[in-house]
Amino acid sequence: MWNNVRILAFFIALLCIGEGYANKREKYNFNNGWLLKIGDEANASDPRFEDNNWKNVTLPRAFNEDEAFKVAIEQLTDTVVWYRKHFRIPNLENRKVFVEFEGIRQGGDFYLNGHRLGKHENGVMAVGFDLTSYIKEGDNVLAVRVDNDWNYKEESTNTKFQWNDNRFNCNYGGIPKNVFLHITDNVYQTLPLYSNLETTGVYIYATDFDIKDRKAKIHAESEVKNDSSEPRQFSFLVTLVDADGKTVKTFQGENVTLKPKETKVVKAESEVDNLHFWSWGYGYLYTVKTKLVGADNQIFDEVNTRTGFRKTKFGEGKVWLNDRVIHLKGYAQRTTNEWPGVGMSVPAWLSDYSNALVVKSNANFVRWMHVTPWKQDVESCDRVGLMHAMPAGDQERDSKGRQWEQRTELMRDAIIYNRNNPSIVFYECGNKGIKLAHMLEMKAIRDKYDPHGGRAIGSREMLDIREAEYGGEMLYVNKSKHHPMWSMEYSRDEGLRKYWDDYSYPFHKEGDGPLHRGASAKNYNHNQDEFAVELIRRWYDYWRERPGTGLRVNAGGAKIIFSDSNTHFRGAENYRRSGVTDPMRIEKDGFFAHQVMWNGWVDTEADQTYIIGHWNYPENTVKPVYVVSTGEEVELFLNGHSLGKGEREYQFLFTFEKVTFKPGKLEAVSYDKAGKELSRYTLTTAGEPAKIKLTAMQNPEGFQANGADMALIQVEIVDKEGRRCPLDNRVISFTLNGEAEWRGGIAQGENNYILSTNLPVECGINRVLIRSTTKAGKIILSAKAVGLPNTSISLETMPVKITDGLSTYLPQETLKGRLDKGATPLVPSYKDKKVEVRIVAAKAGANNQDIAQSYDDNELSEWSNDGRLSTAWITYQLEREAEIDDICLKLRGWRRNSYPLEVYAGNTLVWSGKTERNLGYIHLNTKPIRSDNITIRLKGAVNVKEAFREIVEVEAKAANKLELEDQSKQGEKRALQIIEVEFLESVK
Repeated sequence: MWNNVRILAFFIALLCIGEGYANKREKYNFNNGWLLKIGDEANASDPRFEDNNWKNVTLPRAFNEDEAFKVAIEQLTDTVVWYRKHFRIPNLENRKVFVEFEGIRQGGDFYLNGHRLGKHENGVMAVGFDLTSYIKEGDNVLAVRVDNDWNYKEESTNTKFQWNDNRFNCNYGGIPKNVFLHITDNVYQTLPLYSNLETTGVYIYATDFDIKDRKAKIHAESEVKNDSSEPRQFSFLVTLVDADGKTVKTFQGENVTLKPKETKVVKAESEVDNLHFWSWGYGYLYTVKTKLVGADNQIFDEVNTRTGFRKTKFGEGKVWLNDRVIHLKGYAQRTTNEWPGVGMSVPAWLSDYSNALVVKSNANFVRWMHVTPWKQDVESCDRVGLMHAMPAGDQERDSKGRQWEQRTELMRDAIIYNRNNPSIVFYECGNKGIKLAHMLEMKAIRDKYDPHGGRAIGSREMLDIREAEYGGEMLYVNKSKHHPMWSMEYSRDEGLRKYWDDYSYPFHKEGDGPLHRGASAKNYNHNQDEFAVELIRRWYDYWRERPGTGLRVNAGGAKIIFSDSNTHFRGAENYRRSGVTDPMRIEKDGFFAHQVMWNGWVDTEADQTYIIGHWNYPENTVKPVYVVSTGEEVELFLNGHSLGKGEREYQFLFTFEKVTFKPGKLEAVSYDKAGKELSRYTLTTAGEPAKIKLTAMQNPEGFQANGADMALIQVEIVDKEGRRCPLDNRVISFTLNGEAEWRGGIAQGENNYILSTNLPVECGINRVLIRSTTKAGKIILSAKAVGLPNTSISLETMPVKITDGLSTYLPQETLKGRLDKGATPLVPSYKDKKVEVRIVAAKAGANNQDIAQSYDDNELSEWSNDGRLSTAWITYQLEREAEIDDICLKLRGWRRNSYPLEVYAGNTLVWSGKTERNLGYIHLNTKPIRSDNITIRLKGAVNVKEAFREIVEVEAKAANKLELEDQSKQGEKRALQIIEVEFLESVK
C-alpha cells in the first residue's frame, strides 16, 4: 500500500515538472494526397503501377459526389473505383503503424506495397489494418479497391447486406469518410476497431453521479497489447483535462507486467468534483489522457479520448437526462446527412453547423436512419449537445441467417467504436420490430461492450416486448408507463422551400404535382404555409401525451427529416423534401414552427411567437395568416391597428382567416390567460430589390488549404434597407477566382442546378459551397444578376503543413463544444397537468374475460364486444371518486374508424358524439361529475373512412394488425373495440 502511494506521488511530481516521453504515440490526418481512378484496374495494387494520370483528391471524397441531388438515389453511379496514396514514415524501429478508415462504401480490398491487408464489406463501419509487417523506410503505396454496387454481396457467403438499399441509404461510393494513421510503441493501447484488428481500445464512463453537487466517479479502461518479444512492465496513469485545457485530476490504476503477445484490459477510477455534465445544447467535453508509463518513468503511450459525462434513466414511459425528464423532440435524419454536389463528405465544422441548427430549432435529439452515422457526425453531436439514436444497419424488416449475423456484427463494431461519445443515448436494433430472441441477442452485445454507458437499447415497434428498453412506431402516437415509447418517423409530408403559398410568386397551387404510384401526392407537394401548419398539427399529437399528463405518457417523436435528402421521394422533385430546411440548410417556415413548439425540456420554458410566411403581396390580396405561438391568445396588428384575436387550433396554431394585405408592418402579440403579453413577432414589407448580399460562413479555425475544407456562401437579394426580398427568384451568375473549387448549390430546374455557376435564388435567398485547393491563397467570388449592381466577396485560405502525405491538423480534436443552452437546470421540467385515476375492475356486455386488455398498457391487445349493438358497452370501476374530465382512448382502426359513443359517469351522461379519426389517441373532454363508475357505450354503426390516405409506410400497408380495420360487414360495424383507455382528472 505504502509503495503504491509513493509511486503515485512520484508520477504526480513527474507531471508537475513536465512529462517525459519515449516513443510518443502519433496520430496523423491521412486524408491528403490520394489518387482516384474510376473503373477497375488489373494491377493497381502494385506499387510500381503508373498512376500519374489519376485525379489527385483530398479525402473524404466520394467518387460520384457530382451526382449528389442531381440524380435520384437509385441512379447514383455504382461501380468499381481505386484509390492510391504515396507516403513515407520516419523512424520505424520498435514501432507499430496502423491505418484507420472511418468507412468505405461498399466492399473494399486493401493493399500496402503490393501485399494484401484484408477486406472490409459492410459499407458502414470503420476498419483498421496493421501496416507494420509490410511498411518500409522510404516510399510506401497504400491502394484500396472499392466496389459500391447496389447489389454487392458478401464474398464468402454470397449474401447481400440488408442495409445497402437504393431507397434509404445514399450510395456515395469509394472513401467518403476520413482516414487516419497511428504510430505507436510496440506495447500500446489498442484502437477501437474490431473489424479486422479485433481490438476494443479505450472505454471511459462515469458512475455514482451526484448531479446537484457536480460529482461522479470517472472510470478509464484500456485494452493494452504487447507486440514486442519481451515482457513489459508499466503503470496506467489517467489525466482528466477540462474544456479549457486545465488538468482537473490525475489518478493511477494498476501496475502491470504484460507478457509477449499478451493482451490485457487495465483500469483506473477516481471520484471527481466540480464536473460539468454534458447536456442538451451544452456540449461540454473533457479530454481523458490514458498513459502507459514504463519502469524508467517514461510515458511510452498516450491516448487522448474526448468525451463527456451525463446521467440517464429510462422508465415509467419517460427519459431522464441528468435527473431531469426530457421529452424527445427531434428529427429522423438520413445517416448520410448529405449536401448538394458533395454528398456526405463535408468538413467537420460544417457538420457542426448543420447539427447546431438542429439544436437551434430546439430539437434535442436525432434518430439516424438505417445505418450507423459516420464518426464525424457522432463527434459533432457531442460538440453541439445533441442526443441521438445510433442504429447498426437494416432495411425495414427483421432478418435471419447470415443477414442477421451481419447486423449483430455491425452493432458490435459500432458500439466499440462509438461508446465514448456522450451524445449517443439510444442503440437501435432495427427500423422494424425484431423478435424477442434477437432483442436479447442485441442486449447481450450492449452489455458486453458498453455495460456502463447509460444507453437504452431497443427497436422500432417493440410495443409488447418489455425486454426492449424503448420502442415506438413509425407513424403513430404510442404511450407507456414502462419502457419509453417515442415515434420513429412521424409527419411524412413534403414541401419545396421555393413555394410560399397560393398567393405568392411563383404561384404554386397547394398540393399541385404528379401522382405517386398512381395515387394523389398532394401531401407531398405542399406550399410552405400548409407544410408548416401540418407540422404543427402533427406535433400536437405528441405534446398532448407528454410527461405530466398521466401515468401512461409518450416519450416524444422524431419528425422525418431535418434537411431535404437525396433519398426516396413522393413529390414532384427527385429528392425527399420533408425537411424543415432545404439541402443547403436554409430554413423553411417549419423550422421556426418547431423552434416555438419545442422551447423547453417538456413544458414551455421560454415564450415565442412566429408568423408563418412573408408580407409582400399584390395590393388588396386577401389570405389567411397563420401564427405559431406558445401563448394562450394571439392578437394580430397591421400597421398598428388590431385585426382581432386568432382562432386557436390545437395548442400552438392561431389562424386569422381573411386578412387583407396592406404594405407595412404585420405584428403578432401573444398573451397568457390573464392577458399579460408574453412575446411578439413582426413581418415588414420589403422594398424593391436593390443589391446582392453575400455572406460567408466558414471554419472557425480558419479556411484550411487542405483540399477538403469548404466555405458556405449565402446569397440574398435585399432592398435598400437590407431586408430580404421574399419574392425574388432571379438567376445569379457566379465567377470564382483563386485557390478554390466550385461546388455550387441547388434550385428547382434542370439537374437541380447541381454544379451550375448560374443559380437562381428562391424566396430571395440561396447558398453555394466552394472547396479549398491544397494551395493557400486569396479567393474572390463575384455575383451578378440582371437589374442589380455586381458584388463580390473575398476569402483567404490558410496553409496546412503536409509532410510525406501526413498532417497533424485534426479538426475533430480541436473544434470547440457549443455551450449555448447552459448546464442542465436543477428545477423540474414539467408540472403535472392531469393525474390518472386507476381502474380496479370492469364489466362488459360481452367477452368479459378480455376486459383487462383494454387497460393493460399493451397496444397490441384489445377488448371487443361480440358485434351486437346491445353488447357494445363496458363499465369501469375506478379506485376512487374523481371529477374525470378527460377520457383518453386508443380505438381499433384509429385512422379510419369513427365511433358514435355515449359516456356516463354513474347514470349521468357526460359526453356524446362521434370520435375523431387520429394517429393514435383521442381525448373525450367530459363534463366533470364526481363518480367512481364510468360507462362507455357504442350507440350506432361505426363509420369507416380513411382519413390519412397518403400517410403510408414504405414496406407495409399497416404497422400492426390493429391499425387498419375493415368494418365493411354489418356485424363489425357494431363492434366497440378498445385497445387502451385512461381516465384523467385535471390537477387544480
